[in-house]
Amino acid sequence: MKKKLSYIFISVLVLTAVAQCTNQKEPRITEESTVRVLKTLSSDEMKGRYSLSPDIEKAADFISAEFNSIGLSPLPELGSFRQNFTLYSISVDSAFISINNREISSKKYFPLIDTDSIRWNDDVAVLKITSRDKFRDTFLKYRKDNRQSIVLIDPAHKKTFYRYRNYFSRPSRTFKVGNTPADVFILGDKPIHSFRVFVESNIKKHELNNVAGMIEGKRKDEIVIFSAHYDHIGTTQSVRRDSIANGANDNASGTTAVIELARYYNALPTPERTIYFIAFTAEELGEYGSQYFADQIDPERFVAMINIAMIGKSALDGSKSAWITGFEKSDLGQIMQDASPDSIYKFSPDPYNKHRLFYWSDNIPFARLGIPAHTISSTPIEVDNDYHTVKDEFSTINIAHVRRTIQAIAGASRGIISAEKTPSRIDTTKLR
Repeated sequence: MKKKLSYIFISVLVLTAVAQCTNQKEPRITEESTVRVLKTLSSDEMKGRYSLSPDIEKAADFISAEFNSIGLSPLPELGSFRQNFTLYSISVDSAFISINNREISSKKYFPLIDTDSIRWNDDVAVLKITSRDKFRDTFLKYRKDNRQSIVLIDPAHKKTFYRYRNYFSRPSRTFKVGNTPADVFILGDKPIHSFRVFVESNIKKHELNNVAGMIEGKRKDEIVIFSAHYDHIGTTQSVRRDSIANGANDNASGTTAVIELARYYNALPTPERTIYFIAFTAEELGEYGSQYFADQIDPERFVAMINIAMIGKSALDGSKSAWITGFEKSDLGQIMQDASPDSIYKFSPDPYNKHRLFYWSDNIPFARLGIPAHTISSTPIEVDNDYHTVKDEFSTINIAHVRRTIQAIAGASRGIISAEKTPSRIDTTKLR
C-alpha cells in the first residue's frame, strides 16, 4: 500500500511539473516599454546618433543602462557592455601626378592609400586594366596584390572608371593604417616611360563602441545573436528649422526590438542556447561595427543571427507581416515562417530582390562566415519618403506594429533558442 501511495505521489508531482511548464505564459512585449525606448532613442537629445559624433555616446549609454537593468551579463571577453574599437577616416588632401613629364588632370585618376603620404618615381609596379578585362574582377585582383602600383585603365572602361572615382573620392575608412599597399588608378593606355606621384592624406582617428549583452545558456558554444544598428546619419540641412535626422524607423525601431527581446528572453528560464543582444555602431558608414565584431569571433560557435532594421512601418496593405533578406540562402526564414502561422503574423521573403538588401546591412559580415544571418524588416521602401531625412521621427512610427513584430520575432525564434531547430549554414561560395 505504501509503495502504491508513493507511485501516486510521484505521478502527481510529475504531472504538476509538466502542467506548470505547459501553462507557462509567454512573456508579453508591452507597448509602454516599446514607446519609452523608441521615443528615447529617436529624441532630439540624441542628435541623430551619428557614429563619428560625440552625441552617439548618449545612445550607447542608454542601451548599456537598459541591458544592465534587464539583467543581461557583459560578454566575457569584454568585461562591460561596450566593445571598443578604433576606426580611421582617410581623405586625400593634395595630389600631383605626372606621366612622361606631363601632369595628369585630377579628373583622370584616383589614389587609394591608407598612409599619410606616398612619393613615387620608381620601384612601383605598372599594371593595366585592358579593354578585354572585366573591370571589377581585375580591380579587386590588383587591390589584393601585395605591391604598390600604378594601374592604367583603358578608356573603354571610361564610364566605370568615373563611377569608381566618384565613390573612392569620399573618405575611406579602415581599422588599421599602413596595412594595405597603395594603388593609383589612372584613365589612359599610353606606355609609361617615367612618372612622379605625390599624394598627401589626412588621417582622423575615431573611437567607437558596439553595445552587447548576453544571457548565458546551457550550451555556451551555441550562440544566437539578435542585433540592430543604433547609429543614424546625425544632422542634415535644415528643413523648416529642423536639422536632426532622428532615425526613428532607421533604426531606433530595430534597436528597440533588441532591447525588448532581451527583456523577453530574460523573463524565461535559462535558455538551452546562449543569446547575444548586440547594438552595432557605424552601419550607416558601411557596417563597420558588425564587421569588427565578426572579425573577432569563431563562427563555428554561432548558430544564427537575426538582425532587425526598420520595423517602424507596416506593409502597404496593413498586414501583420515582415520580410527577411536572403530568405533562400539558409532555412532560418523558413523556420521562423513555420513557427508563426500567417493568421497571427507572416514572415515572407524579401520582396526587393533587385536592391540586394541582404548585402547592405549588419547581417552580411556574419553571413560571409557561413553563419545563417539575415535581416528582418517591414518598411515598404518603395513609398517611404522619410528614409534618411528629418521626417523620420517618432510621430511617423506605427507602435502597435512595432510591438507586434517584436512579439512575433520572439515567438518564432524560440525553437532556435531551445535547440529544437538549427538553421542550415550559408554557402559562402555563392555570395557575391
